[in-house]
Amino acid sequence: MSEIVAEKLIDIESVQFSFNKHFTLTSGLKSPVYVDCRKIISFIDERDFIMNEAVEYFKKNNLNFDLVAGGETAGIPYAAIISEKIKKPMLYVRKKSKGFGKNQQIEGSFKEEQRAILIEDLATDGGSKVIFVEAMREAGLAVKDIFVIFYYDIFNFESSVLGKLNVKIHSLCTWKDIISVMEKRNLFSQNDIDNLKEFLSNPDEWREKNV
Repeated sequence: MSEIVAEKLIDIESVQFSFNKHFTLTSGLKSPVYVDCRKIISFIDERDFIMNEAVEYFKKNNLNFDLVAGGETAGIPYAAIISEKIKKPMLYVRKKSKGFGKNQQIEGSFKEEQRAILIEDLATDGGSKVIFVEAMREAGLAVKDIFVIFYYDIFNFESSVLGKLNVKIHSLCTWKDIISVMEKRNLFSQNDIDNLKEFLSNPDEWREKNV
C-alpha cells in the first residue's frame, strides 16, 4: 500500500525532483526534491484512494480517538474528509491564537480529556507539530497520535522536541517508499537516485558538494 501511495504522489507531482536546477526551499536552502502534499486535494481519484487508505490505517492499527483535528492550514482539508468518512467530530488548530474575539487557537466544540488525533499533510522532523500538540493539550485534550500522508522518516524522532512529547507519528508513505518506486520504475538514473539518498542522509554535506 505504501508504495502505491508513493506512486500516486509521484504521478501527480506532489513529490518533484530536480537534480540539475535545484529547488529553493522556504528556508532559502537548496534541495533536489520538493514535497507538496497539498496538491492532493485537486486530484479526485488519488485523493479518494489516499483518504480511504488513511481510514483503513486507523482500523488496522487500532487507533482510538474521539475527535479529528486538522492543523492550520494543510491539515484542515484532510481532517475534514476523514472526519466525514468516519463520522467523528472535527476541530482545527491555529498556529497561534487569532488575536481577536475569543482569541481562540482551536476552532470547534470539544470537552476536556477527549482524545484527539492530529491530522497533517506531511512531517519532516516533526518540529512544526509541537505548536499544535501543545495547544491541544493546554486546552485539555488528550493527544498521543499524529497522522500524516507523507513522513520524511530520516531524522532521529526520539531525540526531537516532538519525540519528547510522547506522541507517535503515523504515515502512509516515507522516503523509503518513494525511492523504492523510483528504482523499480527506472524513473531516474542510478546516479540521480544515489544523489537523492546522499541528500536525505546528510543535507548539509550534500549542499557543500552540490550547491
